[in-house]
Amino acid sequence: MNINKYKLILSSLLVSLGLLSTPSAQSDVILHAFNWKYSEVADRAEEISELGYSVVLVSPPLRSTGDQWWARYQPQDYRVLDNPLGNKADFVRMIDQLKQRNVRVYADIVLNHMANEAAIRSDLNYPGQKVLSEYQANPEATAANRLFGKTGVNLFSASDFHSPGCITDYNDVWQVQHLRLCGPDGDSGLPDLNDNSWVISQQRSYLNALKDLGVKGFRVDAAKHMTNHHINAVFTTSIKSGMHVFGEIITSGGAGTREYDAFLTPYLRGTGHGAYDFPLFATLRKAFAFNGSLKQLVDPLAFGQALQNDKAITFTVTHDIPNNEGFRNLIMNEKDEQLAYAYLLGRDGGSPLVYSDHNESNDNNRWVDAHKKSNLPEMIRFHNATRGEAMQIIGATDCLIIFKRGKKGVVAINKCDQGSNYWVDTQHYELNWFKDYKDVISGDVRNISSRWHDFYVPARSARLWLEQ
Repeated sequence: MNINKYKLILSSLLVSLGLLSTPSAQSDVILHAFNWKYSEVADRAEEISELGYSVVLVSPPLRSTGDQWWARYQPQDYRVLDNPLGNKADFVRMIDQLKQRNVRVYADIVLNHMANEAAIRSDLNYPGQKVLSEYQANPEATAANRLFGKTGVNLFSASDFHSPGCITDYNDVWQVQHLRLCGPDGDSGLPDLNDNSWVISQQRSYLNALKDLGVKGFRVDAAKHMTNHHINAVFTTSIKSGMHVFGEIITSGGAGTREYDAFLTPYLRGTGHGAYDFPLFATLRKAFAFNGSLKQLVDPLAFGQALQNDKAITFTVTHDIPNNEGFRNLIMNEKDEQLAYAYLLGRDGGSPLVYSDHNESNDNNRWVDAHKKSNLPEMIRFHNATRGEAMQIIGATDCLIIFKRGKKGVVAINKCDQGSNYWVDTQHYELNWFKDYKDVISGDVRNISSRWHDFYVPARSARLWLEQ
């Protein structure tokens, strides 16, 4: 009897029944090292670990060219790991350096499309003759960077793509999943891969190769543009085993919005993967808006305005928001973003993602080294210290929300321009008496010595008091 086989079958059954959490239930903080070189991630492994991050999400490891960040999302070849961010050796070294410090690597993967190369050639042979010639001229480098397969021939041809045509109606599910993503200037778009057996087999081989290198999770780029049939055919039980898989399904909100009902809900139900919590992001933006109320953050899941904890990748900003003109209106006020992080890292639920770049968006270095600014390391320390502790809302007003994490911590956020007092019945909420609760941000200490205690929060600030 193969015991491991039966354990895997039982585990998969329990996950499908909702009786066992997948790796996406891990409430580990993810650093999105957006467009960082793999060597830079490796060199900063010690820093990343000391800051409290458990995971680093890195840009797509495949063959791509071009200096712009978006070129990383235009694959030429899955079989070779070589792009301006580094090669296979850099990638392996990065995994090794992080693994030594108990930090896992997640890879951003692009399965929906290949590079738009219509300006340089008319065929759909990938990687194309020019790249194949480069491989042939540099056999040692090609062999060193090979992930799988035979690099002397093309990976894909015209029969592996959907028919040409650009998406014109983003509410039409068929168009979104079968036509090309095109730019606003009417270009020919990104050739859209179909789900034939050859494409599926090569994408499986690609994911298995990354998994063999030590990758522990996959972010599925443009998952909204793939059918569940395609996704499920690629992500076999074996590939998903021990992996955290989550997709990018951009929505304008939660239940009641077209994208939520037509794309996000079917994806979650049909694949079992996690996803970026755009519903909660929309709720955060509304709550912190000038006329918004923090009462909206009491239990957004109950109203379909947040994803289930074991499915959610929570965030205050993703790479698309500052770097794509169509999403820049979603950028939060800088102070509100910091307060939103306090909510995401203080609450129980989801895997919080922290975005850090190299100023690709030209926003005055706002997100450069953001992973270690704006009191994020202190908030992460609170998050890690309170993992597994139940969350209970104590109270909420338009300006303030306060909740506890077991007896270990109390979180209070005040979004308004005046300080706020909130008296808490410490006996009812079972907070420990005669022990110090110290705010990880300001150092403010609360020693509870009576039934009623005033948890004061200054204007436009957050307090994350941690039991000492």
